Amino acid sequence: MRDSARLSRRSVLALALAAPMAGATPVAAAAPVSAAPVSAAPVPAAPDSEAGPVLGGDRLGSDTVQAGSTTGLPRRLTARSWLVADHDTGEVLAAYRAHRRLPPASTLKMLFADTLLDRFPRDSRHTVTAADLAGIPAGSSLVGIRAGTTYTVDQLWQGVFLRSGNDAVHVLAHMNGGVARTVAEMQARARELRALDTHVVSPDGYDHPGQLSSAYDLTLFARHGLRDPAFRAYCRTRTADFPAGGRRTFQIQNTDRLLDGTWGLRAYPGLIGVKNGYTTHAGNTFTGAATRAGRTLLVTVMHPGNRLDAVYEEAAALLDWGFAQGASARAVGVLVEPAGESAGERPGTGPAAAGGAVASGAVAREPSAGRLAEGAGTAVALLAGGFLALRRRRTPGRAKGRHRE
Repeated sequence: MRDSARLSRRSVLALALAAPMAGATPVAAAAPVSAAPVSAAPVPAAPDSEAGPVLGGDRLGSDTVQAGSTTGLPRRLTARSWLVADHDTGEVLAAYRAHRRLPPASTLKMLFADTLLDRFPRDSRHTVTAADLAGIPAGSSLVGIRAGTTYTVDQLWQGVFLRSGNDAVHVLAHMNGGVARTVAEMQARARELRALDTHVVSPDGYDHPGQLSSAYDLTLFARHGLRDPAFRAYCRTRTADFPAGGRRTFQIQNTDRLLDGTWGLRAYPGLIGVKNGYTTHAGNTFTGAATRAGRTLLVTVMHPGNRLDAVYEEAAALLDWGFAQGASARAVGVLVEPAGESAGERPGTGPAAAGGAVASGAVAREPSAGRLAEGAGTAVALLAGGFLALRRRRTPGRAKGRHRE
């Protein structure tokens, strides 16, 4: 057991960097797709955690699989990192290298949405300029936004959540004052959520040197985002009509194939989102949430093997295992609450409530007493010690090739 009285160099560095910034479901194989060229430099994974207290509990810093019960646990998992947790209690049921820092791909858009979703009324309109679309990396996933066309904020968010459109992300970022400002706000938001493994370089999750997150942090983003009814509604939306100029529209479909059941996959029963991603260097990444018999579980899988559909198969297998454990499953750690918030709390929705999508919200409970005393105590020690010391789009003619999601 690591010494819980001593902060690790990794934890101190993370705080210092953050402080200045304001039953089984069968799955079939899908049709193969080719990878598009990448313009960004390779993004290496950061070193694994050093010795010291680990946010959420020391067992989450282990390099081996951690589970309260290994009965029925999938044995052929290839992901470099994964985690499954109870959405309501925050209890982590099983994990593997939960804090390993890896490129997140478009799962980082969950943090983008959590940061900006309440910034603009969703019935407000914006006419896109060429400047709004400048700087989008080559090979990006796009929803099909065109300069000179007017979109509602609601439609832009549909582009982000359904098509993982980097063009929609960049338009919203420019509306927010620019990419640099948005990146700084996302980094500050990550700190508020106590996602200390995350370093934001671009708002869209595209490969950039140093752009990293972890299965633990991505699960934090999903859990907090799902407390917002609008976030919850967007990520579970399967299709929408998107402006094509004038009065014309085209249908867009959610790229989350466990939600859609597309390209040979069967939709996962009870799935309610959240976000998938892909880049050459991140591989496939996925964070999902599913509800069964009144219980909601979260799962994150990062960079599994190259087997077709591995990210979805492994996520589904982990969800199946989690539901099979039942509510009495023993936890190995905890998803911490955001700084300054109690369990289940989320700040007001602000002006975005106007004209926005509505869905039933989710309220989280405090982790059960006693079962997580070790993990919760470590998290509190880290927080206190650290702060005191440092203070595919579907348009006419579907695009071929595999874009970054």
